[in-house]
Amino acid sequence: QVQLVESGGGLVQAGGSLRLSCAASGIIFNIGAMGWYRQAPGKQRELVARLTSGGSTNYADSVKGRFTISRDNAKITVYLQMNSLKPEDTAVYYCSFSIGYELSPRYWGQGTQVSVSP
Repeated sequence: QVQLVESGGGLVQAGGSLRLSCAASGIIFNIGAMGWYRQAPGKQRELVARLTSGGSTNYADSVKGRFTISRDNAKITVYLQMNSLKPEDTAVYYCSFSIGYELSPRYWGQGTQVSVSP
């Protein structure tokens, strides 16, 4: 059974930094894109960043220049470095893994809370 386990969330002041990690356990064949989504209260879940197996990245406009996604294929882990955090970044952050060339997530993490105080 595949599980994605996130860590690194927490409370930080505006302007601060956090690094999220998401490690997979279990056997996953043909991992494709790895990504991070977030969902703020009363809002829909949105894509924050995605990194394909070929190295292409996509970022939400609101995080460009502040967030960086990276992956370690040997450790089956994806990271999200978040700098210059803003109160509007407050949300539950979810990691996701896709299979093959699909961009739609096949597996999801349980979510980790990121809270940014003014």
